Amino acid sequence: MILRPKSSPRHQGPMLAAAAAAPPVPLPGWLRRAVPDAQSLAAQGPGPNALEDIAITAGAAIGALDAVVRRQERWAGAWRQRLALAAAAVATRQAGRVEDDAGLRDAVLLTRPGDDVGPAGRMLLAWRWLATLPAEKLLTEASIAGVLEALDLARDDETTNDLTDELRQLAETEGAVGMLIGAFAAVERRGLPSTIGCWFADAMLAQRLGWKHAVPLLGGEAAGANGSDRRRRAATVLAPRGIEAVPERAKTLLAAQARAALRAVDQSADIGRWADRLIAVAPGLRARGADIVVDRLLSDDAIVASAKIAGMSDRSLRRLFERLVELGAVRELSGRPTFRIYGL
Repeated sequence: MILRPKSSPRHQGPMLAAAAAAPPVPLPGWLRRAVPDAQSLAAQGPGPNALEDIAITAGAAIGALDAVVRRQERWAGAWRQRLALAAAAVATRQAGRVEDDAGLRDAVLLTRPGDDVGPAGRMLLAWRWLATLPAEKLLTEASIAGVLEALDLARDDETTNDLTDELRQLAETEGAVGMLIGAFAAVERRGLPSTIGCWFADAMLAQRLGWKHAVPLLGGEAAGANGSDRRRRAATVLAPRGIEAVPERAKTLLAAQARAALRAVDQSADIGRWADRLIAVAPGLRARGADIVVDRLLSDDAIVASAKIAGMSDRSLRRLFERLVELGAVRELSGRPTFRIYGL
């Protein structure tokens, strides 16, 4: 049962707009220019060096992302969860559902403990799983079965076991490009949507690079577009292709991975600015349990104002959040007067 008010207007205050307008993190200009979008990639054609050029660009973009991951910032959990939300929103649209980011948050945060969060909420939980489960556990039989079930794609044990074995073999024997293509080919042969290929490709990348946790990338690749163009890009970037088009498939997926990596780096800068402000004001907070709330804000996408944290009353928690908003350390994300949700 979801406790949702009759209306939930989306409002962005001046502080949210200012943060959204903040300049992107400094990256080499050549790298931003070299990452092609879907249209320019299609116009580029199958030149003899096209795949090699995109592979170099993707490697540089992943390298920039790797540097962010290895800093192990206190706010990394919130960053990964925000990326998981973007991936879940794209997956939800591709499944023909209407929930946006706010609707997905509501489905999970405003549902009574123990109640079913619904199909959209389960999509968000599946991507949050990618962002929170230790990377070495993501491609186990239990994990894969759980993700398929969460996305209403449950298969019999034999199929799950075969898929697990194939993904494990890809991770052990293939290079970066073969691993990326293979993740999508594995799910397509079993009639699964490309969303699952995104999930598996992100998991294998994390394992290959030795990250403690995966960073949701490919699932949110279309998150930066708007309206029908967003849907078109999602279909163009991640649509199934025949085996005879493997080089073109590799170009498409590598370009998508590069775009996603740069977007994740930029979002880390935005999250980092808010987190730095929160950490700076934290010592002056007098509310009992404030330090636990700060840690939760740094590790999660959002917190509902009625959450049970450190024994704080609903009133005390709401007053703390209001104070943090006044200090410019967090944002109110729902834009409504009740059932409010807060995050970096």
